[in-house]
Amino acid sequence: MAIASSSPDAKAANASLAPVIIKKYANRRLYNTETSSYITLDHLAEMTRHGRDFQVFDARTGDDITRSVLTQIVMEGEAGGQTMLPTSFLRQIIALYGDSMQSMVPHYLEASMAAFAENQATFRSAALKPFEQLARQNMAMFHAATEMMTGGMLREASGKPSDKYGERQASAADEVALLKQQLAALQARIDGLKG
Repeated sequence: MAIASSSPDAKAANASLAPVIIKKYANRRLYNTETSSYITLDHLAEMTRHGRDFQVFDARTGDDITRSVLTQIVMEGEAGGQTMLPTSFLRQIIALYGDSMQSMVPHYLEASMAAFAENQATFRSAALKPFEQLARQNMAMFHAATEMMTGGMLREASGKPSDKYGERQASAADEVALLKQQLAALQARIDGLKG
């Protein structure tokens, strides 16, 4: 079972949709009523990763068996070598069944996972920001270099008024100075990463 992730925007859009109804038959086959097709547990795992909500009902009794199917997906993931749940954690969960604190565990786990997901999104966003800034700087340097090599012909082709020769030279000098500043800032950032 492959692990994939989906963008937060896609997950939010999927979360607003009505849950997909899945029917589980006696032969253990799962039927997706939205697509009118038989699916596997891997399909349900993928839907979960993409934030698409679903409910699984026993086709014969009509009972909601979503929880047991989700547990089965986790068990298959654990058996497939993608272990996430430490043995000590599993023992603690088992020990809490029948305990007076049992009713508090689901709320605690939900809150913990929500906080983890929020921190994960914040971390991913923070990790990508330097690359976005670097891409902007690279585009600015590329644009400045292109302007210098073409002598402003790109601006003329774009329909903007052409500069006089002297203004073009001053503009190019300003762009070279800006380019040098950006290169110095980039070098400082690289040196900071090395240290």
